[in-house]
Amino acid sequence: MFAYIDPTIRARLVEAGKLLRINALGEPLDANAPPAEGQVALNVLGPVPLPIHIGGEPRTFQWHAFVRHTELAEANLMADALRRRGEPQLFSLLSKSMTVNSALVLGDLRAAANPLVRVHSCCLTGDVFGSARCECGPQLELAFKRIEAEGVGAVIYMSGHEGRGIGLWAKAVTYMLQDAGEDTYQANRSLGLPDDSRDFSDAASILLHLRGDQPIRLLSNNPKKHADLRAGGLHHLQAEKHVTGVGAANRRYLSAKRGWGHIIDPSEIDEGTE
Repeated sequence: MFAYIDPTIRARLVEAGKLLRINALGEPLDANAPPAEGQVALNVLGPVPLPIHIGGEPRTFQWHAFVRHTELAEANLMADALRRRGEPQLFSLLSKSMTVNSALVLGDLRAAANPLVRVHSCCLTGDVFGSARCECGPQLELAFKRIEAEGVGAVIYMSGHEGRGIGLWAKAVTYMLQDAGEDTYQANRSLGLPDDSRDFSDAASILLHLRGDQPIRLLSNNPKKHADLRAGGLHHLQAEKHVTGVGAANRRYLSAKRGWGHIIDPSEIDEGTE
């Protein structure tokens, strides 16, 4: 378990309560015993203070990292093999076996009456490159601003969700199909891929661990996200619209999302919203 990190460091983290294991309901499991066969288990590392600049002075969010036990076990096996082969320089390969999701928490999330939460799917082109082909970057930025303004809330960042779950390479292909006339969902279907293959079950487990099944205002226009989180055990979700970043480069994309079921008014994506 966690073989590629010094076992003595791992033991210190467990003893300090900084390395935990939870089940799908967010409940604690024994961090030193393997989960039961077939049991969904997430390893939790943190919290780690992260000062994040939102407007003026940085606000300190608490970062929690989550990875499925099965993926971590695969990374451990690879680490052992690399160590036996005398190739520790290839330890960078370990990250390819793990999808690490993050929770960035401001304030006392469990004590808050009805905090804002954004469950955000990773988007390299939007979140990092600042692409205006989607509204992902502005949605993430606005989520932090809205949470900062209230003094409490959380951003759950899902790192395995690129391109609604199809990955960055396939996403690049769909962009070229979109430039040839297809919309974002037609492009997925042309490649034989689902409209949306994202799994939000781990996001539900993360929120159950951090807050329990208490009221949450979810910053999302996507009814699938709401339904998936409810199926994961969150029964007190309130939809909070989160339309931002509308422009000429993504108006057709947003219109397709609205046709697929996203709660977006036509007036919110017309030319007057830029």
